Amino acid sequence: MGSSLGSEVGPWGVPQIEVRPYDVADRDELVDVVFEAAGAGAPSSEVWGHHASLAEVYLTPYLDLEPDSAFVVTVDGRPAGYLVGCVDESRFPSEEDRTSAAIRKHRLFRMPGPRRFFVRAALDTAYLRLRRVPTAGELSDPRWPSHLHIDLMPEARGSGAADRLVELWFARLREVGSPGCYLQTSAENHRAVAFFERVGFERYGDNPVVPGMRYAGERMHQQTMVWSA
Repeated sequence: MGSSLGSEVGPWGVPQIEVRPYDVADRDELVDVVFEAAGAGAPSSEVWGHHASLAEVYLTPYLDLEPDSAFVVTVDGRPAGYLVGCVDESRFPSEEDRTSAAIRKHRLFRMPGPRRFFVRAALDTAYLRLRRVPTAGELSDPRWPSHLHIDLMPEARGSGAADRLVELWFARLREVGSPGCYLQTSAENHRAVAFFERVGFERYGDNPVVPGMRYAGERMHQQTMVWSA
């Protein structure tokens, strides 16, 4: 699929916003979107706080391995958001494998911030397992073999750009014949959950604890959401 949904052009002084398929020339600037903490202020925006490794888990593998499933928002010509996904995650490196590779590459356990996060996650996992409390994990279900990640910087929000990204993604899934997709966000991120419901996703399953994650000092929970073609 190679068509754009076009751009919004307002009067003088109003930013021009475009939503279009990814181009390899966008790659470095999309990494900057992660560096500039596009999700700042939302629950789970920090994770372990090392932007280069976060990009290597949640962004660049998709750009490199499945560029046809990547879409970009630009504001005045500069990338300010994206949606990336894979149409068949059985053929894509798992989040666990991507995270482990990033930890090794960047030696994250030598950095105080990431080390605190991963140690807390390990302690959470052990404690919750002992108490037989379910913990977060990827969904593996043939009804929803595809998944996505989406992130917008503040200047692109409220413009309709997120809706257009999702429309392009749904068109991609129909093009390849995928029966459906899922995504995972935090149950505490009520704004994100409401947005995904509005564009056609449904909540699925329970809300297991996400080891290591905290928001306002409290443990966080995973919200899985699904869409069927």
